[in-house]
Amino acid sequence: MNRTFATAHSVVDPNGGAHNALATLSHTIGKTRVNWVYEADLKSFFSSLNHDWVERFLAHRVADPRIATLVKRWLKAGVMEQGEWSGTELGTPQGGPISVLISNLYLHYVLDLWIEKKVGPKLEGELYFIRYLDDFIVCFEHAESANRFEQVLHKRLDRFGLLSEPSKTRLVRFGRFLARDCARRKEKLETLYFLGMRLYCSTAKGGRFKVGFLTEGSRLKRFLNKMKFNMRKWRHLPLRDQAKLINQRLTGHFNYYGIISNYPALKRVYYQTLLYWRKVLSSRSQRGRMNWEKYRKVLKAYPLRTPKIRIGFDHLDQLSFL
Repeated sequence: MNRTFATAHSVVDPNGGAHNALATLSHTIGKTRVNWVYEADLKSFFSSLNHDWVERFLAHRVADPRIATLVKRWLKAGVMEQGEWSGTELGTPQGGPISVLISNLYLHYVLDLWIEKKVGPKLEGELYFIRYLDDFIVCFEHAESANRFEQVLHKRLDRFGLLSEPSKTRLVRFGRFLARDCARRKEKLETLYFLGMRLYCSTAKGGRFKVGFLTEGSRLKRFLNKMKFNMRKWRHLPLRDQAKLINQRLTGHFNYYGIISNYPALKRVYYQTLLYWRKVLSSRSQRGRMNWEKYRKVLKAYPLRTPKIRIGFDHLDQLSFL
C-alpha cells in the first residue's frame, strides 16, 4: 500500500509555502490514483487552541523549561481592546511571530501524526495528506476510505477543542480518472478550493491531464473592492505616490496568484484597476472626466504593474514535495 504524507510548513521548511502545498496537491492528483478529495478548513482555529494541550505538545518537543515558560507567558499575555486588558483562556494571537509555530506544533500532533500512524494504515488504497497551516487536503483512492475518514475526523477534532468550518469542508470526486470518465459521459466536473485557488480538471497539449488553477471568486472580489477603497483614499496624493502604492498591491497579488492557467484572472485584476484609477483621477476635479488621451500620458509616465505568470507546470513539479 502506498502511503504519502506531504505537509507544507513555511516555518519548518525554508523552501516551503503556499505554492509548495499547491504544487504538491497538483502533482498528487495528476500522478497518482486519487479519485476522492476531502477539503477542510478549521473554524476559528487560532482562537480555539487549548492551552493545556499546547503545553503538553510543547513538552514533547522542547526540553528547556525556560522556552516552555516563555511560550506560556505568550499564551497568557491577553489582549487590549479600547484600552482595557482581558485575559485569554483559549487561542493564540493571530499575526504574532510565534503563533504560526504554535499552530503547526498543535496540528502536527492532532492531525499529521494521527493520520500517518493511526488512520493511514487502517484504510484501503492510496492516501495523501497535504496541509498548510489550518487548511488541509486529504486525497483518497477509494470512497469507502474517504467516508470512514470523515466520520472519525470530527471526533478527533472535538477531542482537542477544534471544529471544521462547514462551508469550507466537503468531500469531492476529483482526479484524472474521474476527468476521463466524465468526459466520456459529458458530465460536469467538480472543483476544489485550496489556499485561495479554485482547482479544476483540465488537459494540457496532447491531451495529458493537468490540474488548472483560477483565483477563488471571493478572493478576487475582495481584492478588487479593497483596491478600489484604497484608490479613493489615495486620490489626492501625487500621481507618483499613487502609482507606487497601487503597484505594491498589484505586485503582491500577481506574485501569489501568478500560477499557470490563472492569467485571465490576473488580467481582469489589471484592467479593473486600470479603469478604476482613471475614474478616481477624474473625480479629483470638477472640470470633468479625464479623457483617454490624457490618461494614456499618465500611464506612460507612471505605468501600472502588468500581470505575469511566475509559476508554470515545470516549476510546480520542482516545488512538489513528492
